[in-house]
Amino acid sequence: MLTIERLSGPFGAEITGLDLNTEPDAATFDEIVEALHRHAVICIRGQQLLTPEKHIAFSKRFGELEVHVQSSFNLNGYPEIYCITNCVDEKGNALGLAEAGRVWHTDLSYMQEPSRCSLLHALEVPADEDGNPLGDTLFASCTMAYEALADEMKARLRPLKAIHSYRQVYGRIKAKSKPGRQGLKDLTEEDFQKVPPAVHPAIIAHPHTAAPILFCDFGTTESFVGMSQDESDTLLEELTAHTVRSEFVYTHKWQGGDLMIWDNIQTQHFAVDDYWLPQRRRMQRTTVKGPAPRAAG
Repeated sequence: MLTIERLSGPFGAEITGLDLNTEPDAATFDEIVEALHRHAVICIRGQQLLTPEKHIAFSKRFGELEVHVQSSFNLNGYPEIYCITNCVDEKGNALGLAEAGRVWHTDLSYMQEPSRCSLLHALEVPADEDGNPLGDTLFASCTMAYEALADEMKARLRPLKAIHSYRQVYGRIKAKSKPGRQGLKDLTEEDFQKVPPAVHPAIIAHPHTAAPILFCDFGTTESFVGMSQDESDTLLEELTAHTVRSEFVYTHKWQGGDLMIWDNIQTQHFAVDDYWLPQRRRMQRTTVKGPAPRAAG
């Protein structure tokens, strides 16, 4: 029997009593979608036996899947699954991107049609010598962050548009890369041209709830249209500091078998880098396409 309970944080929910190797019926799936819109982040526990085929099939019920631009880290035979891991093969070759999520960001906001949601399956979770999980993921509610802005700031942001760039987020993550960490490489100009920057309203309306959302982040936002780089940087730093305040952040401590689903439209996230081989972190992600953002009314 499916059970939905609030997580211990300002937002988020946990779902138990569900085996996704058996396809949920329409009513159950509707409950999951409603929980995602209501809670922004949901964790479906106990999915240790979830297969790639079932992971993909369940994800497709949310919408069309995005194949990641870095195809070298897509799971062999399953291009819809992106591998996020610090593990290497017997020759020392990276089996996935180890540095994913090292800055606050929203998945695929650099696309003209950003992601609706992401589904990350925890296959292996690193732990310290006492068995405590490492590699937490922090989620910030951009809905709560918007609600808490001063009226003057809301008025300032509503007409603004932000430029989101894959070059920007890749550069920021690469700059934080640990020496010797596998997975990141220098990209060519041709690589970046495959993903041109996207321009989105700074304040968007959620397509399912109509709630106003702050839609710019430190990782991906390059600048604001009509502002100098210095002005943009100052505003973005102020907004980032506001958005990631503790009262707007849920910290997820992973368990093996977790399937974490987050609403990319109303959240940002950040992956904590506090582990090193032989502490293994192995995860697989699908990413669901979403609509082009529209400005809040």
